[in-house]
Amino acid sequence: MVKRFISVRKIALAAFAASLVVAAPALAQRTAAYASARAAGEVGEKMDGYLGIVGAATPALRAMVDDLNIKRRAIYAEKAPAASATIEEYALTSGCLAISRTVPGEKYQAPDGQWHTRGAAAPMRDARCPG
Repeated sequence: MVKRFISVRKIALAAFAASLVVAAPALAQRTAAYASARAAGEVGEKMDGYLGIVGAATPALRAMVDDLNIKRRAIYAEKAPAASATIEEYALTSGCLAISRTVPGEKYQAPDGQWHTRGAAAPMRDARCPG
């Protein structure tokens, strides 16, 4: 258990460092369509580190989310080895960070899998999230 905790801390630190490096590509993902879908609550951050569709999916929305998730997975695959983590572990930590960065009004997936709208309080976090 202690080894697992240390591993999660290493992943969190690596994810934070990577977020500084990944900031430019992540900002490039924020197209007008993405910003609009996020503001409208059509998409939200998932616990697994990927973007999810909240409610009904149009073909255009599905294509956008799939494209962004492919890009995210590529980043996770590139960064995970440096953190001595699997892609899934790295993605989970990235999901924790993405959910923590949501702002009031944005959607996120709670640990129970339900979609919530972020309020003024901190979002619900998975017990596996660092810190």
